[in-house]
Amino acid sequence: MIALLTRHLPAYLFKKANVIKIVAFTAVYASIFINIYKPFGSGNWMENTSQFYFFLYSSVIVLIGFVVIALSRIVMYFWYQRQAIVYIQYLIWILFEVIFMSIFFTIIVLAIRPEVNAWLTFKDSFYNTVLILVLPYFICHIFLSMSERNKELEERDRIKPLDSSVRMIDFYDERETLRLSVMKSKVIYVEAADNYVYIFYKKQSGVTRFMLRNRLKAMEKYLADVDIVRCHRSYMVNLEYVSVIRREPGGIYLELSIPEVPDIPLSQTYRDKVDAWFRTAE
Repeated sequence: MIALLTRHLPAYLFKKANVIKIVAFTAVYASIFINIYKPFGSGNWMENTSQFYFFLYSSVIVLIGFVVIALSRIVMYFWYQRQAIVYIQYLIWILFEVIFMSIFFTIIVLAIRPEVNAWLTFKDSFYNTVLILVLPYFICHIFLSMSERNKELEERDRIKPLDSSVRMIDFYDERETLRLSVMKSKVIYVEAADNYVYIFYKKQSGVTRFMLRNRLKAMEKYLADVDIVRCHRSYMVNLEYVSVIRREPGGIYLELSIPEVPDIPLSQTYRDKVDAWFRTAE
């Protein structure tokens, strides 16, 4: 749970178009919710009022409230441009949005009906504000996540060539920002170093490396459908470059066909997977 709360939010949530979608959908949802459910005792605010006039009145209130939410999201957008935002920070931010909006709705109710109890009104406002804000936020995040995943799959299918050896592999940082694209046949191995990974690949001048802020576990996701596999807790290797599996008293090592590349350790955990590839490789 702690690891999840300290993960960085995905970058697509802070694209301008997606920020606008979140605010717009939440405003429309809130307007419909208020007119159908009539929370905060709003059904008793004005007697003998038609549904049409109630809709206009509630829409003004929703508009005022969501100007504040829009400003909140703009501030969050610029905050994200300066530094990454983790899930726990985002949840706290939403909590403050709910509290602020609850106070806003409580003030409106007290202004219209001063005889009601302020604390009970705030509790009722808090409950209804959670329904008005958190539920559409959740729906938006699910929708945007699925849309982003579908776009990523479509893009990969579109650019994937017939020859898998020349396909491009995309490497993303921990904020899911694309940082490097390399032909599969050029990637030699990937090495973990604390919160970073080094991607070693071939170029005309020899072997070079690219440092990326991410974890090896995430690299397994990007390399799941190619022959670059986990062979050690700190290494992934392109099996196309492995020429020898050397067994010594101190462990098992993979010798690569590139002289300047050091031997890569093979741990017992991943030994069967690597052995199976060599047995089935043509």
